[in-house]
Amino acid sequence: MKRIFSGFAYGDAPRDGCWWPETVTPPDWPQLQGERKADVAIIGGGFTGLSAALHLAEAGARVAVLEAHNPGWGASGRNGGFCCIGGAMRSHAQIERSFGAGAAEEFWQAQQDAVALVAALIDRFGIKADTHSQGETQLAHRPRDMDALRAQSEALGPDKAQLIEPEDLAAQGMAGPFHGALTLPWGFALNPLKYLFGLAAAARSVGAQLFQKSEVTGIDSLSGGYRLRTNRGQLRAHQVIVATNGYSSEDVPNWLAGRYMPAQSNVLVTRPMTGKELQAQGWTSAQMAYDTRGLLHYFRLMPDRRFLFGMRGGLLSSPAAEARARAPTRAHFEAMFPAWAHVESPYLWSGMVCLSRRRVPFAGPVPNQPGLFAGLAYHGNGVAMGTYTGKLLAGLVQGTALPPRAMRGPLDRFPLGAARRILMPPFYLASAIGDR
Repeated sequence: MKRIFSGFAYGDAPRDGCWWPETVTPPDWPQLQGERKADVAIIGGGFTGLSAALHLAEAGARVAVLEAHNPGWGASGRNGGFCCIGGAMRSHAQIERSFGAGAAEEFWQAQQDAVALVAALIDRFGIKADTHSQGETQLAHRPRDMDALRAQSEALGPDKAQLIEPEDLAAQGMAGPFHGALTLPWGFALNPLKYLFGLAAAARSVGAQLFQKSEVTGIDSLSGGYRLRTNRGQLRAHQVIVATNGYSSEDVPNWLAGRYMPAQSNVLVTRPMTGKELQAQGWTSAQMAYDTRGLLHYFRLMPDRRFLFGMRGGLLSSPAAEARARAPTRAHFEAMFPAWAHVESPYLWSGMVCLSRRRVPFAGPVPNQPGLFAGLAYHGNGVAMGTYTGKLLAGLVQGTALPPRAMRGPLDRFPLGAARRILMPPFYLASAIGDR
C-alpha cells in the first residue's frame, strides 16, 4: 500500500494512550481467509463502512466489511466524540458561492440529518454510548469574533441559536479566556468507540459479515465485479465501497492518489476532577465546545468529570515528531484552563482526519470504474457525517438515493501528488496568523 506519511503514522504508537479502549471490551471479528463472495465489499470498518453495511444488509444485500486492523483502531475509535453539525471546512456562504443557494441549503439540512441519524440508530438498536449534553457551543476567542457570532445568531433566529454574551459565560459554567459564545441545538456528545461497537453489533445482527486484520492490498477488476486481495484471502464482490478516510492508500484504488489530505489531530483526557477543581476554573458545563480559531481547540467535560481537550497535531510522523506534537497539546490546555495546570492528563493520543481540496465531504462513484464507490473527507467531523455518508453510499449502491449536490464531487487532486503534505505548513502558518 502507498501512504503519504511514514509507516509510524499507521502503526499502533500514535494510538497508545487513547482513553476510549479503557471503557469497553472490543468485539471479536474473524480474519478473512480463503475465498469468499459478497454482493458488496466494504473497505474500512469505521463509521462510514459500518453504517453502509448496516443499511445495505437491512435491504437484503450480502455485505462483507474488511478492516485492516482491530475494530475501532482508526479515527472512528480515537476521536473526541462530538456528534455535531459539520463536515466541511467552508462556511454556508462559501458553499453557496461555489455550489448555489439551493445546494448550500441542502448541505445544511444534510448536516442536521446526519446528527439525527446517529441519534435514531442509537435509539433503535439500544446502543449504550454514554450520550450527554445538548447542542454545541462555539466560543469567541477574540472580541471581533463575537460580532460574527451575533450576526449568525440573528440570521438563524432565537429558536435555532442561543447567544451568550461575555458577562454571562461564567453563569453558564463556561468561564475562560473567551469573549462570548453561540450555542446551536443540534448535536450531542458520546463515547465514539461504544457507538462504533454498537453500530457493528447492529450490522452483524442483520447479516453483515465483519472481518478484522484483513487489510486490502489490491483491487482487481473482473467481469461483473471486483476481487479484493488481502494477506490471507480474497473477496469477490459485484460492488465495492471504499471507506478509509484519513487512513486511505494511494493505490486502493489507484484513483484515490492525490485526492485526499490526511492531517494529524491530538486529544488528551485528564483524570476525573473534583467539584472543587471544576469550580476553581469555572468550567462546569457538559456542553461540547470549540473556539473560533481556524486551528481550533475542541473540548468537553465528560460524565465522569474527566476533561477532553483536542487540537491539531504535528506535520511529521516519527517517535520524536509525535513527542514534539503532544507537548503543545498540554501547553495549550494549561494556557486556556490555568486552574487545571496541576491536573494530570494520563491519556494523550493522535489520529488522522481527512481533508478534500474543495473542503467538503465526498460521496459518490469512482469515475470509469462501474460498481466502485467512495466516501471520505469529513474534516474532523466524522461521527455524524461519516455515519450519514455510509447511508448515502448504501443508497448509491442500490440506486435509490443521491448525495447532496455539494458532496457529489468531483474529488479533485491536490497539487504536488505524493508530496502534497508540504502544502500543510504554509496553510497552518496562514491559519495561525489569521487567528491572532
